[in-house]
Amino acid sequence: MPAAGVLLGAALAAAVLAGLLGPASGSTLARRAGRPVWETARLLRQRRRGVVAADALLWRLGLAGPLVVALLMVVVVPLGDRVVADLPVGVVWFNAMDVLLWAAVWLAGWGSNSAYGLVGGYRFLAQALGYELPLMFALTAPAVAASSLRIADVVAAQRELWFVVWMPVAFLVFLGAVLAFSMSGPFAYPDGRDVAGGVLAEPSGVDRLVLLAGRYALLAAGAATAVALFLGGGSGPLLPGWLWSLVKTLAVLAALVTLRGRVPVLRADRLMGVAWLVALPATLLQVLVVAVLAVGRG
Repeated sequence: MPAAGVLLGAALAAAVLAGLLGPASGSTLARRAGRPVWETARLLRQRRRGVVAADALLWRLGLAGPLVVALLMVVVVPLGDRVVADLPVGVVWFNAMDVLLWAAVWLAGWGSNSAYGLVGGYRFLAQALGYELPLMFALTAPAVAASSLRIADVVAAQRELWFVVWMPVAFLVFLGAVLAFSMSGPFAYPDGRDVAGGVLAEPSGVDRLVLLAGRYALLAAGAATAVALFLGGGSGPLLPGWLWSLVKTLAVLAALVTLRGRVPVLRADRLMGVAWLVALPATLLQVLVVAVLAVGRG
C-alpha cells in the first residue's frame, strides 16, 4: 500500500533526524545517522523475552497499535492532490484515531503483566487527559476557518494564506499534542527511566522494534497532518504538490526531533496544569478569533 510505504519512509527519516539533530553523543555524524539501521538489525536478531502470565494477544495488539493508528491517521491526509480516503469528516477521524491510541498504549502496558509496564500505560492515560482537550480545539480552528471537516477542503482554503499565519496558537498546541501522543521529548513520561522504561520495560526483539517504529510513525503522521491543516498542504512554487507536502513534513519533523531532546520531561500532573490552565484557554480564544474572522469574511 503506497500510504504505508510513505509513512514508514517518513518514520525512518524521523529516526535518522533524531540521530542527527538530537543532543550530540560524541559519535561521528555518519554513525549517528546510521544508528536507526544498526538498532533495527540488532532488534531483529534479538530473541523475544517472555513474561510470566502475560496476556500475549492483548500485549502484542497494544505493541502494534501505535503503528496501525499512525497509518489510519494518514489515510485522510492529502499528499499533494492525492488522498487514500477522502472522508468528509477527516478532522474528526484523525481525533478518533488519537483516542484509539489510548487503548493501544494501555494494552501495551497492561498486557505485559509487568508493574513497570502498567504504570507506563496509566501514565499515558493521565498524560492524554491533559493534552486531548487542547488538541480537539486546535483541530477545530482550521475546520471552522474552512467551514469543513474534510482535510482536502482545509488545504484548499489556504490558497491565499496559510492558516499558521492567523492561528499560530492552534498550530503550536497541535505540535505539542503530536509530541505527546508519540511519547516524545517533554511528554516521554510513560516510558520514564524511573519506571525502568514503563511501556518499553518488557518488549524486546521484534516487539520492541514495532513499538519504537510506531512512535516514530506517529510523529511522522502528526507532522504530515500539521502540514495539511496549517501549512497549506502541497501548495508551493515550481515543485509538484506531493513533493511540497513531503518537504514541509520533513521540515516539521526536523523541528519536532530537535525540540524533543532539549526540553525536560513533564510529570502528568504538571502537564495537566499547563494544558488546562494555559493551553486550553489560549486555544479556545484562538477558535473564537478564527470564528469571528471566518464570519466576517463570509
